[in-house]
Amino acid sequence: MKRIGVLSDTHGAVPPQVYSFFKDCDELWHAGDLGPSVLDRLRQFKLLHAVYGNIDDNSLHHELPLVDIFVCEGQKVMLTHIGGWPGHYPAPLRQQLQQERPDIFVCGHSHILKVMYDNQYNFLHINPGAAGHYGFHKVSTLVRFTLDPTPRELEILDFPKTPHRPDSSSI
Repeated sequence: MKRIGVLSDTHGAVPPQVYSFFKDCDELWHAGDLGPSVLDRLRQFKLLHAVYGNIDDNSLHHELPLVDIFVCEGQKVMLTHIGGWPGHYPAPLRQQLQQERPDIFVCGHSHILKVMYDNQYNFLHINPGAAGHYGFHKVSTLVRFTLDPTPRELEILDFPKTPHRPDSSSI
């Protein structure tokens, strides 16, 4: 049994809620658009899976994959940034989903929280929304759940979007 924390679209900001909401998590999964220095700040978690997103610079492209496929508690997980949603996956991704057949698919990019089961591909689809301060979202969102061995006890934390500080070095 593992506790999993899921976030996306931090865009250079790690709100304090990330540390408190995920403090008891065994793994953290970040679905891209980390932004500067976020990867270093999140490495304090026991195990971090992360992919680069469309705003991430070349340094993260060299350090992180575009798609991360791994097994956690017997569940095959596929993590990427731009993933769409059930019935609306980009064509190349549809082929990869058919080939990999994950049990859990996690993506970000849209800034829209969406947790639903995809009956066509038979997996749990998770988009944790956005945790950072850039984008059209009004609230920031985080997701956590337990894998035992399938997802259970899924919880969502929403909180006011952190205001951007113009003197900040984050993007």
